[in-house]
Amino acid sequence: MAKVEIKKPVVDEISELLNDAKAAVLVDYRGLTVEQDTNLRKQLREAGVVYKVYKNTMVNFAVQGTEFEELAKHLEGPTALAVSKEDASAPARILHNFSKDAPALELKAGVVEGTYYDQAGIQVIANIPSREVLISKLLGSMQSPITNFARVIKQIAEKQEEVA
Repeated sequence: MAKVEIKKPVVDEISELLNDAKAAVLVDYRGLTVEQDTNLRKQLREAGVVYKVYKNTMVNFAVQGTEFEELAKHLEGPTALAVSKEDASAPARILHNFSKDAPALELKAGVVEGTYYDQAGIQVIANIPSREVLISKLLGSMQSPITNFARVIKQIAEKQEEVA
């Protein structure tokens, strides 16, 4: 069997993983203990993020001609790929938070919703709260003026009852 026939399914798997993905982040996992790696994989899996280690050449072939093509220049050394098809900031957020306790994990770069970000950019993306948190903050800020208005109306009504 030719080498190309062996490698093609792996490239196809990576291409399928990246197809319709909202975010993909590359990390250098060199120096993580088995326990740390297991914990990281668990956190990513719970957030719906696929985290896999592929050969750099396979990822390079898979990203050619896609919106993830910029990641090819960061494919050096041990590289893991974290991909999310749901929450665009989840891979960056989880990996960044994990790297605070495990400094061996190093974010390399990423593509979030079609835009390439270097290491510094990915760290900025990591500080964006999840979609659910943003929605709850929005609803809270929308509800606050209505609650305050209702409280004022109630106080006016109580004052008028005392006068009458």
